[in-house]
Amino acid sequence: MSAQLSPIDTAKFVAAKRACDFVENGMRVGLGTGSTAAWLVRCLGEMVEKDGLRIKGVPTSTRTAELARSVGIDVIALDEAKWLDLTIDGADEFDNELNLIKGGGGALLQEKIVATASDRMIVIADKSKHVETLGAFPLPVEVIPFGWQTTKALVEETVSALDVLGDQVSLRMDGARPYVTDEGNHILDLHLNRIGNARQLALVINQIPGVVENGLFIDICDVVVLGHGDGRVEVRDINDGTTQEDRIDFVDTENLFSDLND
Repeated sequence: MSAQLSPIDTAKFVAAKRACDFVENGMRVGLGTGSTAAWLVRCLGEMVEKDGLRIKGVPTSTRTAELARSVGIDVIALDEAKWLDLTIDGADEFDNELNLIKGGGGALLQEKIVATASDRMIVIADKSKHVETLGAFPLPVEVIPFGWQTTKALVEETVSALDVLGDQVSLRMDGARPYVTDEGNHILDLHLNRIGNARQLALVINQIPGVVENGLFIDICDVVVLGHGDGRVEVRDINDGTTQEDRIDFVDTENLFSDLND
């Protein structure tokens, strides 16, 4: 299989495969959204089919729910699960303290709700997502459609007074129309370049009327599983302060992965 994958897809696959080691029979597992999380769902589906794994999956978007059902994972709502053993998701950026920017896939609200309703959050990523300081990736902010232009102006005014390098704010589009989240909201992308104080920014942005939630995940992630294009995997645990390195041996999973487009 490795010969068929680009280095970046190899990194995503091995990170997802290694993260499956944290999943045990009978767990309630939050399932993230995005290209790397899609590899995870397929890997878990393989375990359901071949190893008899039985879990309850709580998806963070409609597309993750559809994918999970298609590979045999028992999907339930968060209200039914009430609390989760762990959530595994991707990230657009993470720093040395395992603070994250998420929401590039448009599911930040459900992702944050599910992650904070879990005993542990594990992030799977390739090495390009690791940064010294958050902010190169645009920060998504979910806003209600009513008065979004006023909300946008308030966000611009607010970030201009904070420790950031840029203050451009754009409405995310889906073709000629504004992008709409699963909850019927819009997303503003904040092009900040560098975020000097992510904790302060997250708190201040959420005080603006019309803002539903922002894509800064502060003190939520416990473990990052970092994949490399050569099959190596690093597991960084912020609570234990440890880093472990493994290597994933590729196996024939063509039946589950051949139609996965990342």
